[in-house]
Amino acid sequence: ACERRRRAVRERTNGSAQPSPLADQGLRRNLAVLSVEGRTSRLSEAPNLVNMASVEWNNYLARGVHPGKRAFVGGNWKMQTSMSKAESIVETLNSCGAIPANVEVVVAPPSLQLMTVKGALRPEVSVSLQNTCVKDGYAAATGEISPAMATDAGIQWVILGHSERRAGFGTQEGESDELVATKCKVAIDGGMSVIACIGEQLEDRQAERTLEVVLNQNLAAIASKLTPADYDKVVIAYEPVWAIGTGLTASPQQAQEVHAAIRKWLVENVSVDVAKAMRIIYGGSVKAANCEALSAEPDIDGFLVGGASLKPEFVEVFQAAAAGLQG
Repeated sequence: ACERRRRAVRERTNGSAQPSPLADQGLRRNLAVLSVEGRTSRLSEAPNLVNMASVEWNNYLARGVHPGKRAFVGGNWKMQTSMSKAESIVETLNSCGAIPANVEVVVAPPSLQLMTVKGALRPEVSVSLQNTCVKDGYAAATGEISPAMATDAGIQWVILGHSERRAGFGTQEGESDELVATKCKVAIDGGMSVIACIGEQLEDRQAERTLEVVLNQNLAAIASKLTPADYDKVVIAYEPVWAIGTGLTASPQQAQEVHAAIRKWLVENVSVDVAKAMRIIYGGSVKAANCEALSAEPDIDGFLVGGASLKPEFVEVFQAAAAGLQG
């Protein structure tokens, strides 16, 4: 396998290997994303794709894909699963066949089920917390889970800033931009990786304030707490609040517009390197019926999936994300 890869690189360098139409589309897509720097990344630095067939590998090389850039699909189970339901989802994921090597799949069960799921789930799928405490370490903080506790248990990921937590539950006060940003920094400093959620309410979109809220409020607050090195542990999830759990979905064009604006903001306020490497994923009633069209957009690098992550169609969603990254 290693020799086939080296031969593919030599053929590519000598110009004897012509990329397929699929690879050519992927190259154009990749150039659109990376045009901020005007060059593609070195082919030799592509991630390990040992599970890919030789044709897929050649196409992957032809794209000049960014080092380490993989699609990202998260499944947020929220407070929706009994133990038997969680076991059923695990069985589906364990038996779905090969997971494409160019997509990272993470599921976030309720905390009560987290370690059971982690112990039963295939190793290619990671598990995530749905929240962590604003304080790290071990302390008298009833009901909370700290990043230190999470990493001690082998949990790498956490979802922070989800719109449901920003809105609050019943009479429980919601989380502010400042609190979400602080939680993100505490989690990263504690050794975790963060799925940082941002998004506008319906009234914000109707008032044409989407980018003001998403960029200058949500994202700016998080960025104010982070160092350049911290961004290696961040996935940004754009979730239009009006599309979460409503059955409504932003059109691919609407989602792409905001994703492109997020990447541009990162170029202007953080760095070109962070912008091109950042995985910006979409969340908002994602399902098998719409994921392919969304994946075709150049700045949509995957999904944060709610209800569909509880169903077998979740497999179709992460397969579509992987195909979108290939072009």
